[in-house]
Amino acid sequence: MVLALALLGVVYALFLLVLYDLGVSYVLLVVIGGGLLMVQFFYSDRLVLMSMGARVVNERQAPDLHAIVAKVAQLADLPKPQVAISPSGVPNAFATGRSPKHAVVCVTRGILDRLDDEELEAVLAHEITHVKNRDMMVITFVSFFATAASLIFQNGFFMMGFGGFGGGFGGGRGRRDANSMAIVWIVSLLVWLVSFFLIRAISRYREYAADRGSGILTGRPSELMSALVKISDTNRRIPDRDLRQVEGLSAFFIVPALSRGSVQELLSTHPSLEHRLARLRTLESQLR
Repeated sequence: MVLALALLGVVYALFLLVLYDLGVSYVLLVVIGGGLLMVQFFYSDRLVLMSMGARVVNERQAPDLHAIVAKVAQLADLPKPQVAISPSGVPNAFATGRSPKHAVVCVTRGILDRLDDEELEAVLAHEITHVKNRDMMVITFVSFFATAASLIFQNGFFMMGFGGFGGGFGGGRGRRDANSMAIVWIVSLLVWLVSFFLIRAISRYREYAADRGSGILTGRPSELMSALVKISDTNRRIPDRDLRQVEGLSAFFIVPALSRGSVQELLSTHPSLEHRLARLRTLESQLR
């Protein structure tokens, strides 16, 4: 985790140095990148729930689910997060929100229909560990410069037509000719590619940490192992059409919902099921 973050920091520092040397306007980067960061930071929970068709439910509407969430939140010494249910038949769960005070834990109808209470508690403990570790905030911030690099890469030639990256925003002290613009475009591509893999490595480490947190909070890593196997086995039998409807949100899920043959299987934000189960077995033996 430390190594991945350090490498990402080095990549971003080199990115800023290159941009500064070539005279790219920092005002432009701050305005665009900062705006995207703020939207992601303050509204990601609403956007994710909306995309899943989920709605927040109260204790009267889902008393058993609220009871499990309250129990796990108390064990984790956290405020009880809001609870939401998605009508999706794909069995999964996720947590979102910028802080423990603004967290939402969401489960799908698919997971409620397939897991027993102990397995569901283990899954919710995994998600609440994400909340406790502030993983949503961590991923949001480490993605900041990757988002800026992606914007420059995707819109570089368009921006060149309007006076370059510094045009209209105070300019910079470097050259603004076509060669400089091409260098910025190439560097942005390289930064985005490298950060793409590093951010996914960080995401996989956070999943391991959440698995461990679930095992410690419940004292029963075997229940999370059982839940992971059930979810994975069910996903293999779900039609690709249904998986593709939620595939874009796989980074949020406890188990990624990927259609067969998807390129994302090679670039997953989650560790393999086999590696997760192996670590949980080790944790269970340690707890015993």
